[in-house]
Amino acid sequence: MNDAGNITSRLEGEVGAEGAGRGVNDPLPQSVSPPPSLTLPRKGGGNGHSSRWRWPTALFIFAALFVVAAAGFWIVSLGPPPIGKNLEFSRVVLDRNGHLLRAYATGEGRWRLPASVADVDPRFFDVLFAYEDKRFREHHGVDPLALMRAAFQLVSSGHIRSGGSTLTMQVARLLEPRSGRSFAAKIRQIVRAIEIERVLTKDQILALYLELAPYGGNIEGIRAASLAYFGKEPRALTLGQAALLVALPQSPELRRPDRFPQAARTARDRVLDRYAAADHVPADEIAFAKTERVPTGRRPMPLLAAHAADRAIAETPAAKEIRLTIDAELQKSLEELARERVQTLAQSLDPAVSLAIFVVDNATGEVLAHVGSPAYFDRRRAGEVDMTQALRSPGSTLKPLIYGMGFEDGFIHPQTLIDDRPRRYGNYEPRNFNYSFAGTVTVRDALQQSLNMPAVAILDRVEPSRLTAQLEQVGATLVLPPGQTPGLAIGLGGVGTKLSDLVMLYSGIARLGTVLPLRERLDTPTPQARRLMSAVAAWYVSDVLRDSPPPENGVPGCIAFKTGTSYGYRDAWSVGFDGKHTIGVWVGRPDGAPVPGLIGREAAAPVLFDAFARLGAPVALPKPPLGVLIASTAQLPPPLRRFAPAPLVGGSAQASLHILFPPDGARLDLSTTDGKPDPIPLKVTGAVAPLTVFVNGNPVPPQDRGNLFFAPDGPGFSRVTVVDSTGATDSVVVRVADPTADRIVLRRADATISAAPANMTPKVIGAGR
Repeated sequence: MNDAGNITSRLEGEVGAEGAGRGVNDPLPQSVSPPPSLTLPRKGGGNGHSSRWRWPTALFIFAALFVVAAAGFWIVSLGPPPIGKNLEFSRVVLDRNGHLLRAYATGEGRWRLPASVADVDPRFFDVLFAYEDKRFREHHGVDPLALMRAAFQLVSSGHIRSGGSTLTMQVARLLEPRSGRSFAAKIRQIVRAIEIERVLTKDQILALYLELAPYGGNIEGIRAASLAYFGKEPRALTLGQAALLVALPQSPELRRPDRFPQAARTARDRVLDRYAAADHVPADEIAFAKTERVPTGRRPMPLLAAHAADRAIAETPAAKEIRLTIDAELQKSLEELARERVQTLAQSLDPAVSLAIFVVDNATGEVLAHVGSPAYFDRRRAGEVDMTQALRSPGSTLKPLIYGMGFEDGFIHPQTLIDDRPRRYGNYEPRNFNYSFAGTVTVRDALQQSLNMPAVAILDRVEPSRLTAQLEQVGATLVLPPGQTPGLAIGLGGVGTKLSDLVMLYSGIARLGTVLPLRERLDTPTPQARRLMSAVAAWYVSDVLRDSPPPENGVPGCIAFKTGTSYGYRDAWSVGFDGKHTIGVWVGRPDGAPVPGLIGREAAAPVLFDAFARLGAPVALPKPPLGVLIASTAQLPPPLRRFAPAPLVGGSAQASLHILFPPDGARLDLSTTDGKPDPIPLKVTGAVAPLTVFVNGNPVPPQDRGNLFFAPDGPGFSRVTVVDSTGATDSVVVRVADPTADRIVLRRADATISAAPANMTPKVIGAGR
């Protein structure tokens, strides 16, 4: 029952009590007032006042839901958050230790280098956070305190003195640049910043800022800016330099130090002041940072080993980062040496003379320095042409290889006497460089003095085609004029080759006869070594070249080297090695024009020894291997005491001695006695007794002509050489297999020869000479 019913019942009760004893129809007393009229509430409990707010509230809620839905739809329409996956960076070529050698601008002409937090001095981040985003490590993309401060400044003063953008918001703006600054653009940055923070770590966000922040002109990112303005990587920034790089992205064009140095200085000092206030840095440190010079120009981007970088980029056009075997510090030092030396040579020889230097590690075949020209952009010297790869006449630099093959064949020794006198080979009549003759000299002196006549005589015995085949087999490039075959002239430079190939060949001598193909990229596998000559022959060559008189700036007895000068004074060479490195130097004009007075010993050799000096103390050459014969001329076996050129037949000297058995290229399976291989018989023809037999350069005990034998060193390849009393010689290379049979089996394709003592019957089944 409601209140009105209660009141009515109460009134009725009072009336009934008061009218007791009277008639019910008796009038009420005058003192009793009738009850007031009561208005009962309408069904539903509402009233007119509350119904007045029902529709506005519903409209507000509907509008709010619509705004939220529209905002959600707008956010979804933005797509995935930008995280820099498709950014285009400058292609970079690095050295063996990860140092930048050369970078290439992007397709848009921008310098944008990849960077990470580890690439930058930690002090830079202290300054950056103090100036740009104090709570970067705490917030989730948006700093509410900073936004409220910026809004209060806008309301109170009409402009914003300190923006509310976080570093993450700036990264969002850099990833999705928008023209102008509007409220919608700011909202977009806020949304994107929150999204980015959800998918990237703080260090990844910082890395994007380090890569994209603008620094004026076509420079983007801290690495490009540090290199362009300070000439160094950002890991070595000073406090003043770090402050300048923090200030520039706020207004990169108006604060460019190369155009507005005073504005850049003012902005830098403002950053330093805020850093001092935020981190309580000592005043004297801030004062000193303010005294640092502000750069007034841009430095060129690194351009070390430019030719090697161009070559690597051309080989792998899609690669974004390539690492070479080159050592940046050594490369820089030798490029400076090339520039210094070429200026001196230009004054004394020819203004257009150029220079190239090539350095190889003997143990690995890795290229440590590649100086293709003194200056890449020097048009007078065709600086863009890589002279380490240019085909040029090698002059006398092939002579050590000729002598090495003579040592290996066993018909000469460093102390063998040889004649330096005029001699004609058909229509070819070589001359010495000074048009004089030294008479009878030792092979050692002939090589050290680079006499032409002895070298040609030995090459005639070795055979030019065999020399070229051997050099090409180990990877060297030898180019003859069209239609010509190898002749004796190649020993004096009548062939085209490259500086890099000469360095590779000389490193094979330093390695005691095995050549490693050169390797200039770290991502390529280590190549397989190839045989150039025997270890004994290579040691003989090294020992002779080591005793060559050095130039005035060299120390004798440390570097084995050889010089060379091409016909017409077009090329000057010097190639040398110690126990660890091989270096080659070329001097000349890139266009091949003659340079009067250009001589290898005077122009190239001093550069070679300066280059070795920049590598540090020389490393000792290898010790003599087993089989080296150290003796005077008189102590040598008679056939080795004097080299006698073979008689000329049809214009060419030919040896009459010939080894009939075993044939060249034979495979031998030997019988054994008491676990040791039995001696192998030799059969020769056309020889003049007495005979001397060498196995891998080692002489065997004297024998009669009718009973010649040799004992191999063991399984593997063996070179057998026979020399007669006239100096005639012949050699064969045989492969000795493990002794598993009682007879010698020889495989030869075209004949079967039986020529052995009765107790040994060889059987020939395959390939020949």
